[in-house]
Amino acid sequence: MTTPPGIDILQLHNDADRDGITRLVAGAILHADGRVLVLRRSAEDDFMAGIEELPSGAVEPGENLLTALERELAEEIAWSGAFTLDPGFVTHFDYIYGSGRKTRQYIFAVPHQGQPIALSREHTAYRWLHPTDLTESDLTPETAQAIRAWAAS
Repeated sequence: MTTPPGIDILQLHNDADRDGITRLVAGAILHADGRVLVLRRSAEDDFMAGIEELPSGAVEPGENLLTALERELAEEIAWSGAFTLDPGFVTHFDYIYGSGRKTRQYIFAVPHQGQPIALSREHTAYRWLHPTDLTESDLTPETAQAIRAWAAS
């Protein structure tokens, strides 16, 4: 995957370091026909059980945000192979992870190009949600705001 114009991955990593972030998460606003894919987290999960969320996960040692995103899409929805990012769109929010680590989640926009969705055991369901229907979801306010930012872009 190549980095699209308007996104500087190294700068995003540097910004997080500068801000004292100790854990990075890469996520995707996977979109088709104006709707966004949201996943329902397993009720048995230790962190935020049962919520709806975007496909996302922690950046592991030796990865950058894009390699982590590629791995997470493969793990969570069984995507493999190339995909593209929307040029210039990236947003983020910060939170404290369950372990107490200051975390920044960067969210990129990824057009769905007809690939099938197959969930991992980490999630129990998925649906396509229009940004106007965010109040009818169990998304965190931060994730809902990220979707609103994408819809406005």
